[in-house]
Amino acid sequence: MAKTKSISSAELARALYTINRHAKTAPEPKHLYYIKKEAIKKLLSENRAKKIGLHFSDHPKFSNQHSTLLIKVENYYFHIPPEKDDFNQLEHLGTLDQSYRNPQTKMSLSQAKRIVYRYINYTPKPGKKPRNRKYTSAYYTPSSLGKMEWPPTKSYRKFES
Repeated sequence: MAKTKSISSAELARALYTINRHAKTAPEPKHLYYIKKEAIKKLLSENRAKKIGLHFSDHPKFSNQHSTLLIKVENYYFHIPPEKDDFNQLEHLGTLDQSYRNPQTKMSLSQAKRIVYRYINYTPKPGKKPRNRKYTSAYYTPSSLGKMEWPPTKSYRKFES
């Protein structure tokens, strides 16, 4: 089996930034967050990323405050869910510091996913294309304009013939 060339930490950081940015606005972000977390876990195991500390989340779950783990990869910062040991080993930095800003990066989501897939050795399942869902509002009321029968009653049919 041919060994793939090593992916630089800087390239991975840029790919993770792109994936994270898209995940924040995606209608179904679960997969994007999964591959981000797996890549960061692998970077940590290779000592190519560093755990900085814990932050309170900006988005409490079910009105309960919870913490996220701040990770640094090159000059990019990311949050992932912490493990139990992280609470004992790392400093809690309090509320999220807005001065942590990642550098802007121009990379397509498809390119970023290819980089991360190759790094974590992930193969997307074939035929698992995201389906295009037609937007429907809960307030949608179908129009009766253009209907042949109006008003739509059985008594109306008596007069036709």
